[in-house]
Amino acid sequence: MDALTTIWNGLDWSVLTDILLSVIPALVCITLHELSHGFVAYKLGDNTAKNAGRLTLNPIRHIDVWGLVCMVLFKFGWAKPVPVNMRNFQNPKRGMALTALAGPVCNFIIAIVFLFLYGLLWPLYLRGNAVMTAIVQMVITTAYLSLALAIFNLLPIPPLDGSKVLYSFLNDRAYEKLMRYEKYGMIIMVVLIATGAVSGVLSTVTGWVYDKLFIVAEFGYNLVSR
Repeated sequence: MDALTTIWNGLDWSVLTDILLSVIPALVCITLHELSHGFVAYKLGDNTAKNAGRLTLNPIRHIDVWGLVCMVLFKFGWAKPVPVNMRNFQNPKRGMALTALAGPVCNFIIAIVFLFLYGLLWPLYLRGNAVMTAIVQMVITTAYLSLALAIFNLLPIPPLDGSKVLYSFLNDRAYEKLMRYEKYGMIIMVVLIATGAVSGVLSTVTGWVYDKLFIVAEFGYNLVSR
């Protein structure tokens, strides 16, 4: 019994805690990301996402299990793509590009808002309250994951948003060739993330942008510490 107690006390629970505190932020990021796609498409004349029940804040409607796991473990992931019929847009290429950009733009906004909130809450975090510590950690995790999700989705790999934006700069024939590989996109993404082939570059870029945006957190802190 003493041996089991020693092993139990020696376990590093911080890893499990970090994973658990990343689940809610990840759900917030992917839900608002996909909702933004569907909302912009709807405003541009495409009801496909609305008819599919994807204009909702219910995260279950947007979850891709492997994408969520990758977000929690590797800080880069994806959600279940919102269905879009670009033939419903008056200008298909422009409409598709705007719809695709809506997700990353939303995530950049989320990152900025949560960094500001992090700055506002920092004085409370310093008091050492366990509940407040967990809340503040989830706030800053949301900011980072949202930024990482935005940058990851800008990669021009189908079905990521970057490939849809790229469509607006390609002729129809070239885009059709590109989209032939969309069904392999998920496999490519999992391999790239799991092997670390792109995670290093993405982490570097995300870290650089995060550092630049951290001025927002400093602004929020200065507001409450005067």
